[in-house]
Amino acid sequence: MTRASASIARQEPPISVQARLAAAWTSLMFLVIYIDYFHLYQPGEIDLIRSGVIFDFAISGALMSVFFVIIAIPALMVLLSMALPARANRATNLVIAALYIPIMVFNAAGATGEWAFYYALTIGVEVLILVYILRSAWTWTGARSTAVMDAAAGRVSGDARV
Repeated sequence: MTRASASIARQEPPISVQARLAAAWTSLMFLVIYIDYFHLYQPGEIDLIRSGVIFDFAISGALMSVFFVIIAIPALMVLLSMALPARANRATNLVIAALYIPIMVFNAAGATGEWAFYYALTIGVEVLILVYILRSAWTWTGARSTAVMDAAAGRVSGDARV
């Protein structure tokens, strides 16, 4: 084996933007699940839940439905990041990731000073993943070139900017 062929053999195959986005959403989902689980270890949290309260909200079917939607959207983004066509994929990732940054930051509401580091750390990592998603989608040249080619072919009705 020559040096050139050994060098080529060691190169990693490129990973598609779709796969990177799906992996990022998967990582975010694992963190959300574990952060919520670890939240139960805070003193008094289980007692509050048993008394019917979460974050000062009465536990109800409506509240649980809202929580489900908040979690279902990023969970579905794992699938959508692999299944949507490039233009729709890029736009969807940009919109959802941008909307989820304030949702993740809201998790610090009501935090006490003694838990500040925990919330800064956990929310910081979640926001970094969302920024990675935004950057990956924003710089996705394949999605942009598809939009440009569609626009040049006259197949886009007023929304050629992706």
